[in-house]
Amino acid sequence: MSGHAVVVGGGIAGLAAAVALRRRSWRVTVLERRPELSEVGAGITLWPNALRALDELGAGARIRALGLAQTSGGIRDDRGKWLSRTDTEAMAARFGDGLVVLERRQLLDTLRDACTGVDIRLSTDVAGVGADGTVAISPGESIRGDVVIGADGLRSAVRAALWPAAKVRSTGMLAARLIGRVPDPDGVRGGESWGRGDYAGVAPLPDGRLYAYLVVPVTAGAPDEPGEALRWWRQRFASWHFPLPQLLAGVEPDQLLRNELFDLAPLSGLASGRVALVGDAAHAMTPNLGQGACQALEDAVELGACLASGATDIERHLETYSARRLPRVHRLAARSRTAGRVAALHGRVPATIRNTLVSLVPAARALRALDPVVGWRPPAG
Repeated sequence: MSGHAVVVGGGIAGLAAAVALRRRSWRVTVLERRPELSEVGAGITLWPNALRALDELGAGARIRALGLAQTSGGIRDDRGKWLSRTDTEAMAARFGDGLVVLERRQLLDTLRDACTGVDIRLSTDVAGVGADGTVAISPGESIRGDVVIGADGLRSAVRAALWPAAKVRSTGMLAARLIGRVPDPDGVRGGESWGRGDYAGVAPLPDGRLYAYLVVPVTAGAPDEPGEALRWWRQRFASWHFPLPQLLAGVEPDQLLRNELFDLAPLSGLASGRVALVGDAAHAMTPNLGQGACQALEDAVELGACLASGATDIERHLETYSARRLPRVHRLAARSRTAGRVAALHGRVPATIRNTLVSLVPAARALRALDPVVGWRPPAG
């Protein structure tokens, strides 16, 4: 017998979990503290594992139609010299899909549209959560679920209630994200570029616009005021290769989204009683592998599979979910953090050695190294 699932958080992780459970005949209520469903960020890259998860959620075809399949990629230095090239055709042959890039809001909108029959309650603050499935809603109201899913992000209220020792860690890096245009978008090749302490990436979007991110140390002293901040970022990346300076030149201050990068120290488990965590609430990781949202989508599919039998033996099924997910997300979070440190190496000698070593890795070996990252398959049944 299927029961009632309360999902705290209406972002990508929360809506994906809602879709997964609804497809297993659960009654689902989503609690979102904001007055509307919205996603902070600019673009998003979906790897083959995320596309498989979206297929399981019934949204894969729409996302492929909305996004742009990347036909090139790799790593360059800040002057544009290629250190490593990604063979996207070989990737698609190996994993069944390549990379698809779209706006984050398009992914959220697609998941929202898939939430048929889901009760989404906006402007709803969660004041507390009990391991028995009770969710306190401000002021003075509560809701009870057979299962509660914490999908409320890095600063999760659900995690704070039941995992009070969890530790959010700064990476010491500050990111800026933007979507813009340049005069010759057809000449843009996607990928990441490494400087000495800074790094950046760019990816074409379907309508000719470009999504870009730029990352610098927090200690670099970027100002907070939007106009001053944009001038600072323009100057910081003025000597970098096309199209990064051109993109920065063409945007307005409010188009530059800036945030310090954090991750979550590994948790000992993702379930407590009738409560489970998904997405950033469970395993916030740095963006260096492009796996944050991808892992949230995997979480949703795995959770749905573990709860396929309905509202019986909830705690045992959630422990199964935790046991399945924990080793994988811990490995990927650690690998992502290491990748961020490598990309942010500063100093001429360390950066030169890094670039030389990367350029010596054969393309086939680099592709095989992605197996543990994107080789995930949905559970059978």
